[in-house]
Amino acid sequence: MRRIILWFMGTVSAVVFLFGYSTSTAGPGVVGGQTAVFSSGTSTTGGAASGGTDPNAGSTVTGTVAQTRWGPVQVELTVSGGAITQVSVLQYPDSNGHDRQINSYALPILVRETMDAQGANIDMVSGATVTSRGYLESLQSALDQAGL
Repeated sequence: MRRIILWFMGTVSAVVFLFGYSTSTAGPGVVGGQTAVFSSGTSTTGGAASGGTDPNAGSTVTGTVAQTRWGPVQVELTVSGGAITQVSVLQYPDSNGHDRQINSYALPILVRETMDAQGANIDMVSGATVTSRGYLESLQSALDQAGL
């Protein structure tokens, strides 16, 4: 009789823990209109005459949107003199706390590696494989458009 009561209580506890675990139901997505938080590079600010163009400013190319399992990823590059001067991530999965935690770690690494490699020959970030693949897809698209 005692074993039956212990078994029953253990089963009830397991069911309570199982149904008490909260998960995200928001699904993949991007906060609308959000500008990239993750960018790196040297940008030229100021110094241009009013009405003129800055001769040091590079051209900006935007990669295609890579649809991933957790949401879209899109990269924008600024290229000057055949070199990548800035990388910005325009879209990335951030619809829940787990996405934000992973991408706040992974995206700065991907951006830094892109700047160091000056191309798409970079390693994926462990634990952020889906975002890394989307980033590389969009990055390659932007590099193709820039002719690099």
